Amino acid sequence: MPGRRDYYDDPAAPRATSMVPSVNVIVCDPDGRILLIRRTDNGNWAVPGGAIDLGESAPEAAVRETREETGVECEITGLSGVYTDPRHVIHYTSNDEVRQEFSLVFTARPVGGHTRPSPESSEVRWVAPQDLPSLTIDRSMRLRLSHYLSSTDGPHLG
Repeated sequence: MPGRRDYYDDPAAPRATSMVPSVNVIVCDPDGRILLIRRTDNGNWAVPGGAIDLGESAPEAAVRETREETGVECEITGLSGVYTDPRHVIHYTSNDEVRQEFSLVFTARPVGGHTRPSPESSEVRWVAPQDLPSLTIDRSMRLRLSHYLSSTDGPHLG
């Protein structure tokens, strides 16, 4: 099974070899619960997301990735943050690629579909914000969720 390992400010981290624009999507239902997936590549919980394909806009990629990974159709409602910290690198063991972080994090609301797992997500569930601390979530994803939940001054830029 291909894997993924995140490094943050780690002197033992491999050197980045690429930067791929990607998206993450914080989808909230009317009860304030957040749509999360359990990633198949590392077992951690995360919001849906992935690379932006050539020929699509970032919001289109966000809607597509959410649908592919969760079965939920969503509508983009805003931008939660921009994450480009060069101290965060992601090692993909399937091809030994090491990417520097580059993620646009959108907010969205569900407009259809039903939760279901995918090849990239072994579980999909709606999670109340107060239940997030009990889940295994990578540091970078926890930071995105924290910025979203505490933001009052517009998107995080970093």
